[in-house]
Amino acid sequence: MTTAAALDRITADAVAPVPGELSAARAQLAAVAQRVDDLLQTLPAPAERSPLHTEQAATAKDAARSLRSRFLAVHTEAVYDELTGGRRARPRIADLASGGPTAFPGLLPTTAQLAADRARPQAGKEGHEIDQGIFFSRLLASPGAGRHLVDSMRCPTDRALTLLPGFQRTGIVELRSVRLERRDGVAHLTMIRDDCLNAEDNQQVEDMETAVDLALLDPAVRVGVVRGGPMTHKRYKDRRVFSSGINLKSLHAGQISLVDFLIRRELGYINKIVRGLLVDEHSWRHRSVEKPWIAAVDTFAIGGGAQLLLVFDRVIAAADSFLSLPAAQEGIVPGAANLRLGRMAGGRLNRQLLLWGRKIWAQELHARLFVDEVVDPADMDEAVDLSAERLDSPAVVTNRRMLHLAEEPPEAFRAYLAEFALQQALRLYSEDVITKAGRFSAGARAEA
Repeated sequence: MTTAAALDRITADAVAPVPGELSAARAQLAAVAQRVDDLLQTLPAPAERSPLHTEQAATAKDAARSLRSRFLAVHTEAVYDELTGGRRARPRIADLASGGPTAFPGLLPTTAQLAADRARPQAGKEGHEIDQGIFFSRLLASPGAGRHLVDSMRCPTDRALTLLPGFQRTGIVELRSVRLERRDGVAHLTMIRDDCLNAEDNQQVEDMETAVDLALLDPAVRVGVVRGGPMTHKRYKDRRVFSSGINLKSLHAGQISLVDFLIRRELGYINKIVRGLLVDEHSWRHRSVEKPWIAAVDTFAIGGGAQLLLVFDRVIAAADSFLSLPAAQEGIVPGAANLRLGRMAGGRLNRQLLLWGRKIWAQELHARLFVDEVVDPADMDEAVDLSAERLDSPAVVTNRRMLHLAEEPPEAFRAYLAEFALQQALRLYSEDVITKAGRFSAGARAEA
């Protein structure tokens, strides 16, 4: 069969109505997806395709994605019920992403397809993560499945449960990118990626969620503090840095994952800082364990670092520090910042930050919309200790719960994340993001 004939058949089958009976719809999706995979196998690798081949691949993938979206519009709840054993299980998004291809062939990329893409730079990938974006967007948009999924992602991770006895005994856990230490009832989470100015990647998201889980699970911890550690970078040697945002070198290399980084970050450790750990879903009193959190900002909080500041109960900044949210410059969606900025700053300032790349210094008047206290860099330790002492109160815990309920209702968060999952997937594979990440990586290599 010629490529043109194969495309015609794919397009015709993909626009057929989705059967209301799940098994028939499952078969239709599997058949179309297999034909698309077969066609792609006849083409050169993505980076080696001619303009014609690129157009043919895009047409085939777009037809399959349209069918996936319509399939989920009809069967989302049934799909989720099958993948979760009637919602008796509490799988994480990675579990759903890996189990979905077996239960529903063609709905999600297989392990082999994702592995092949991971071996390529971002510009040379097939873009299978877009199909994951469609899947999680539809799940989160569904009131029943979406609520269950968000709650499931608030459960403690297996890694944290394994490390908990040791942390309770010693008060210290050393992870690859985070050091967690308990002192006088305060959990100090120090980001220690000195090789990249605490730029976030898959590993840092994994370690941050583990550390947040441990701080919330340990009853001896009453307050959490997040701060950046001293750097070895020649420009910032021995200075603490909060965060430089997403690791654009890793993005260019194709090592930033939609599931394990971009979606997990929002539904995982950041949401746990906001709403706590789900520890007893059947309790009539408290389903979750929550604690107050402090952010201590040294030098700068850029991109994802600035996003974090929006969820803390108190933010302390060194007088010589700044924050910025260069979303338009990076080309991606800045997590849930678009949802949270509105309650902290007016529309004009939001746009100056997100669309224009404005930098706000700690001593500016506008910084007070994001920062509670500005102190001399030498006084940061004392300011953190005093704030932790002040927030160490059961009444603080209850009132922060009620504040979050009023400021960011769970349903508003879920609806935002539903759209975020799809739009961020599309952004990951957009030409402008790939070009910008490539320029950053080249500049970083030249500087090194």
